[in-house]
Amino acid sequence: MSSNNRPGKVVIAGAGPGDAELITVKLQKRLAEADIIITDRLVNPEIISAHANKVTPVILTGKEGFNQASYSQQQITDLIIEHALHGKNVLRLKGGDVAFFSNVLDELEALAKHKIEFEIIPGITAASGVSAYAGIPLTARNYSQGVHFITFNPSSEIHPDKWRVWAETTDTLVFYMASKNLANLAELLLHYAAPPQRPIAVIEQATTVYQKVHVSTLQNCEAEFATTQFSSPSMVIVGDVVKLHGSFDWFITKNETGTIFKELK
Repeated sequence: MSSNNRPGKVVIAGAGPGDAELITVKLQKRLAEADIIITDRLVNPEIISAHANKVTPVILTGKEGFNQASYSQQQITDLIIEHALHGKNVLRLKGGDVAFFSNVLDELEALAKHKIEFEIIPGITAASGVSAYAGIPLTARNYSQGVHFITFNPSSEIHPDKWRVWAETTDTLVFYMASKNLANLAELLLHYAAPPQRPIAVIEQATTVYQKVHVSTLQNCEAEFATTQFSSPSMVIVGDVVKLHGSFDWFITKNETGTIFKELK
């Protein structure tokens, strides 16, 4: 612990969806001030290398479904508390925004319990980045008047009443963590009477030079994507707004496979 026996401060910040330029000015400042950086896997390493002190330690605490190398949330929280109690100014970096489907509550509760000062810096969530860089507005006049943000993976337990609402709505549905369970997602929506021709898009590594957009329908996506292995991160958008992609696909990407995100090993 530092000589005055006081804990350091923890900054919890969203680093955006991938494009290294999609961060706030405030985050740039906190990167330069940090004594230690604890970062998720889905944070572009260029953000740290461009703005942090070159000697600042960086701990990669990635979480990835079905990967034994993943850190648990408890391990991450313990790291944050340990370094803060030793007087360090800790920067906790999260991909996207800090509050969209992240475990920020666990970290905040631990900080409050230990009476550690903290600051929260929002970031551009993946849904906003995907929408903008794929030319798919999440809401648009005559296409969608609302949007639902949903997590869906093989272990998700979702009540049938919710599936009925999502199947019947004309709002846009944005599914996080769903690309590896896409056939089941389409099957469930169709089972609850979603229109078979409702458009669906899967966007890989949005806002990066490796972004790829795949478009189909609920009825056809299982067959059309049968041999496609979507890279992480990928996001799924369901709704009529997907039709706008063809008209407003502005973002130029590399016509090759790759990733900017470090793999967990």
